[in-house]
Amino acid sequence: MNSKPKVVAIGGGSGLSTLLRGLKYYPVSLSAIVTMTDNGQSSGRLSREIGVLPPGDVRQCLAALSNNEQLLTKLFEYRFDKGRGLSGHSLGNLLLTALTDITGDFESAVEASSKILSIKGEVIPSTLQHVNLLARLKNGQMALGEVETAVQGHRFGIDQVFVEPKNVAANPRAIQFIEEADLLLVGPGSLYTSVIPNFLIKEIHQAFTRSAARKVYICNASTERGETEKFSVEDHVAEVVKYVGKNQFDTILVNNKVLSATKTEGKLGSIRNITTEKTIIGKTPVISTDLINEAAPLFHDHKKLATALWLLLTGEKALSSELATTVR
Repeated sequence: MNSKPKVVAIGGGSGLSTLLRGLKYYPVSLSAIVTMTDNGQSSGRLSREIGVLPPGDVRQCLAALSNNEQLLTKLFEYRFDKGRGLSGHSLGNLLLTALTDITGDFESAVEASSKILSIKGEVIPSTLQHVNLLARLKNGQMALGEVETAVQGHRFGIDQVFVEPKNVAANPRAIQFIEEADLLLVGPGSLYTSVIPNFLIKEIHQAFTRSAARKVYICNASTERGETEKFSVEDHVAEVVKYVGKNQFDTILVNNKVLSATKTEGKLGSIRNITTEKTIIGKTPVISTDLINEAAPLFHDHKKLATALWLLLTGEKALSSELATTVR
C-alpha cells in the first residue's frame, strides 16, 4: 500500500482499548470513535458533580494509544483507593477534567492529553453533548445508565437500549473520520453499553451506512455479566444488526478457542468463552481464529487480534495459512 490505510474503530471501554493497543504497532492511520454514555464510578461522579463529559472510556483509549506505555501511562491510569473525595477516581479522569476547564472544552482537553501521552492515533468522542443511556428491560421496566443496565439486565434481560436526548448531535469529527475510513471496525466491547450506543446517534448510524469502507464486526470472546450472559455468537451478531442494519458488515471475526467459564459472582451471573462453527451468519462470512488472551481467557489478546485484522486488511489469500501460524 502506498499510503497508510485509514482504520476507524468504533466502541468503548476495555474492548476498544484492547483493540487499539494492538493495532497501534501496525502501519495504519488509526482512530477511535468512543461512546460517551459512561456513568459509573469516577466518570459518573465527575459528570454529575462538575458537569464534564464522562472521561473514562476516552481515558482508556488514550492510554492504549500512548507511545510510551510505561510510567506516564501508568500514572494516567492510576486509580486512588483511599482519600475522601479521591477514592475511586482515576488520575487520568481528573486530568481530563482539569484540562477541560483550562482549555475551555472537552475536545480540546482530549487533544492536549493526546500530546502529553504522545499517542499513535486519534481519540474522538462520539458526541460532545451530555447523553444518557436508557434500557427497556424484558419485564417492561426501564434502567438508566450503564451501571443500572447491567445490574437490572442480569435480573430481567435487556430488550432494547436508547439514548436521551434522542436527537443528540454527533461530533462532526467522528462523521468525517467514518466517511474517510478504509476499514471500519465495530467491537469488541460491552454490547449494550459500549458498542451499540454509538449507533444510537443518528448521524453516526447514517455515516456508517453510507461508508464504502470495508466493515468488520469483532464479536466478543465471551459473554458478559448483566448484558449477554447466555448469548451465542449468533445472538451477538443479531443484536448488532438490529441497531446497525442488515448486510452492513463484510466480515465477522470470531475467536475459536474456548478456555474458560466462571462461576456465579455477586449480583451478576456466570460468563464463558463463546465461538461458532458457522462460516456464514446471515449473508456475512465468518472468520474464526484463536484470539484469546491465555492469561485472562475471557478477553481478547491484543496482539492476536491486531494480527488477524492486519491480515484481513492486507489480503484474504494470506489469511487462512498465515493465521494458522502467526496468530497462535
